[in-house]
Amino acid sequence: MVQFVLTVAAAKRLIGKALAAHPTIKAALSSATLVIIAGTTNGYAAEEILRELGFAEEFSRKRFFRGIVLPPGRTTETGRLPDESDFPGDVVIIKGVWQKGKTLFDVAESMREGDVILKGANALDLEKKQAAVLIGHLGGGTTITALQAAVGRRVQLILPVGLEKRVPVDLMELAARINAPGESGFRLLPIPGEVFTEIEAIRLLTGAEAEMLAAGGVGGAEGAVWLALRGSPEQLAKAEELMREVSGEISQSDVIA
Repeated sequence: MVQFVLTVAAAKRLIGKALAAHPTIKAALSSATLVIIAGTTNGYAAEEILRELGFAEEFSRKRFFRGIVLPPGRTTETGRLPDESDFPGDVVIIKGVWQKGKTLFDVAESMREGDVILKGANALDLEKKQAAVLIGHLGGGTTITALQAAVGRRVQLILPVGLEKRVPVDLMELAARINAPGESGFRLLPIPGEVFTEIEAIRLLTGAEAEMLAAGGVGGAEGAVWLALRGSPEQLAKAEELMREVSGEISQSDVIA
């Protein structure tokens, strides 16, 4: 067994690298449609996938989000909270070709079985492998549109989400309370799909099995997770190399500038 600590940014990079190697995604890139809905974790996935397609220099993670969580009182360099004024669009790839400026809403109705949507999440039930999304849009935003494609037309829905978003309660019960009439603030929607965390990323890229053993830190390690990995000597050696590769990832403060 070996142990590693992953900062939030390093974990996002790890998930992105693994998604670029995901068999379902690779199949969609060759013959179907892949939609990467804008979000901070998905920004890493988009970067890694577009690099494989030769578009690395044409994509930036800056402003690649719709909603974003900031500390209380925090604003951007412009003195206001982030909005969509500089939103670059989701990443829509059809048969390996990036459709720049397109969003999920442009292609959702044409998506069919074999197509794939990547949708980030805000809450993770690690034990049940379930995820949920905060909803601010009165029509449900990209989440409802993604669900229409997934449930209505069997489009594959993959949910990249970091372990720092784990919550210790049943998400369905939590959503029932949060969404009840008379409550205020964001709503919460549990969504079906393939939950993809750092644990799945490590398994896909190295074959090793990982589990959480601790969390937290200071000096940039706030939200970090400690992972214990088990596997063959070859798998653990591969994991060590992978961890060195992602460990230098810095925070994402630049995406909101």
